[in-house]
Amino acid sequence: MLKLENINKRFGSFRLSEINMQIGEGEYYILLGRSGAGKTLLLELIAGLSIPDSGKVWLDKEDITVKRIQDRNIGLVFQDYAIFPNMTVYGNIAYPLVARRMSRDMIRSRVKIAASEMNIGHLLERDTVNLSGGEMQRVALARTLVTEPRLLLLDEPMASVDASLRDDIRLVLRHLNRKGHTMIHVTHDYREAIHLASKAGVIHNGKIIQEGTPADVFRRPVNRFVARYAGIRNFFRVTVLNQEGKWKAVCDNKLVFSLSENTRPGEGIIIIRNEDVRLSRVKPEGNHDNCFMGTVTDIIPSVYGMEVMVDAGEKFCVDIRQEEFDYLGLREMADVWITFPARAAVMLTDNDN
Repeated sequence: MLKLENINKRFGSFRLSEINMQIGEGEYYILLGRSGAGKTLLLELIAGLSIPDSGKVWLDKEDITVKRIQDRNIGLVFQDYAIFPNMTVYGNIAYPLVARRMSRDMIRSRVKIAASEMNIGHLLERDTVNLSGGEMQRVALARTLVTEPRLLLLDEPMASVDASLRDDIRLVLRHLNRKGHTMIHVTHDYREAIHLASKAGVIHNGKIIQEGTPADVFRRPVNRFVARYAGIRNFFRVTVLNQEGKWKAVCDNKLVFSLSENTRPGEGIIIIRNEDVRLSRVKPEGNHDNCFMGTVTDIIPSVYGMEVMVDAGEKFCVDIRQEEFDYLGLREMADVWITFPARAAVMLTDNDN
């Protein structure tokens, strides 16, 4: 449906480099990256607000690289909504159709359908100055949907919405995608990809460094940058070797991890997702791939419940639910046991890019 082929674009001292993307019909693609990574510039190239220095943009097998924005049939919802304060909700939604000189009856019909889809039909005669952030986002979406775009581009759609309203906007976006809308959504928040995306990409310094399903990207990050982005905080520099037919990773501080068989010898970085580490106050029964005694050094409230720091010869960060934290009765300087399966230890390339 959409294909970007070797896109390069210089903007001041910044450069998008060799961007290749392919978005299928009906996909929800979320592009993740920090501020300044090139997310918005890439959306502008797709929408037609900017033209690449080299490379091609294809939509439905048509080369649209230099087509005008109004001829692309692509809808773009800006981060700040770009709502006209001197117009009613109806006037804002109708604006792109008025600009196209459609008949009043056609405009009225399309506005009614788009407003109904966004559940704002009751707001059509209201001025926009007193709308909530969630309502403004729905108006911006309706104004884009009214043009019946082939592709919907969303620039940080949650950034200006109160935390209490983000679940409502997620439901709206999920509903649109399930109705068949193809969507590209850029954000710095990896949780939005987990909630919404069928496919995710990570952009860093103007390059897409990993793509795949959210599960692929966040469970198997290709490097430390992606791992950090996904909230992983357990990094260990190791030497991997085979001992009597079993793969082992020896950390700088001599702690030894058991690894799964799909490993290779050499030096590198091992990551372990915070939630893959388990805590107990007594030594667990049975055989465990990796089981170490440690001491709690810090306890920090987190969105998951509690983040517990443990020194077991290496420093571990463990996410646990509040209920489990209360059950274990954890406190600083308490002795604990940590365990994690061999498959949880993932080998990375030793670079940030």
